[in-house]
Amino acid sequence: MQRGVVFDIQRYSTRDGPGIRTTVFLKGCPASCPWCHNPESWSTAPQVMVLERRCLGCGTCLEVCPHGALTHAGARPGDNGGPCTLCGTCIEACPPDARHLAGREMDVDEVLAEVLRDRVFYEESDGGVTFSGGEPLLQHAFLTEALSACRAAGLHTAVDTSGYAPQAHLLALAPLVDLFLYDLKLMDAERHRALIGVPNAPILDNLRALGAVHGAIRVRIPIVPGFNDDEADLEAAARFASGVPGVQAVELLPYHRAGAQKFERLGRSYRLADVASPPRERVEQLAELFRAQGLATTTGGTP
Repeated sequence: MQRGVVFDIQRYSTRDGPGIRTTVFLKGCPASCPWCHNPESWSTAPQVMVLERRCLGCGTCLEVCPHGALTHAGARPGDNGGPCTLCGTCIEACPPDARHLAGREMDVDEVLAEVLRDRVFYEESDGGVTFSGGEPLLQHAFLTEALSACRAAGLHTAVDTSGYAPQAHLLALAPLVDLFLYDLKLMDAERHRALIGVPNAPILDNLRALGAVHGAIRVRIPIVPGFNDDEADLEAAARFASGVPGVQAVELLPYHRAGAQKFERLGRSYRLADVASPPRERVEQLAELFRAQGLATTTGGTP
């Protein structure tokens, strides 16, 4: 049985597909979006996150660490290159709960058992399970087996993907997925590579290929002021999406700072600290660019 690295299982989710859903977040992502609200998903390995503002400096973590991986109170294991084994001892012992392990190995049966706990809510709301990340296709074998198990259990399945993955992997999943949530960030190739860290040509090619074989794709576009909210690029995105047969709808997702604290807990700087959420009126104005192309377009949600 396949095993994967999961960093969160979010119950009663209402923004990752229709109805009430359980969203399974898989670790690992090839992109590095500066507005990411799950930066703990970038690495494929489990990580210790430390909320420094909650740390009391009591030194309990230093005392209990069996491997000497910490250099000072409140340190992240391995900051000094020490032999952290992610045993979780410092996390369990931390009095103010300032430490958290993001990521744990689970097999498909364990994930399915968690998801099935809420079957009654799926049945009453036409909901189901969504696999997200990170980029869930980085764990393609695990994702395939998990989707197969969910489908066998009669659950509606959705996959939230950046589209940056081998096309063969993406298309192989198509028969197992009821709904694709497909992220687009920028149409301009140079800006996309500079900002996101990967080229967008494979993403666009994959959307075309997926749209030719799958009829339930919902394109999601974050609206981040000063980064990707110019009308020329969004008009290009609208034209592109309208030309893909499988695209049912578009969601514009206003930027918010929900991920800022997570960057802090990972010891990373947050580049968008001074960026404000776009006004609702501005997002609605941009939505009209997509509606003009005949695309059903909503605003709101989480980018």
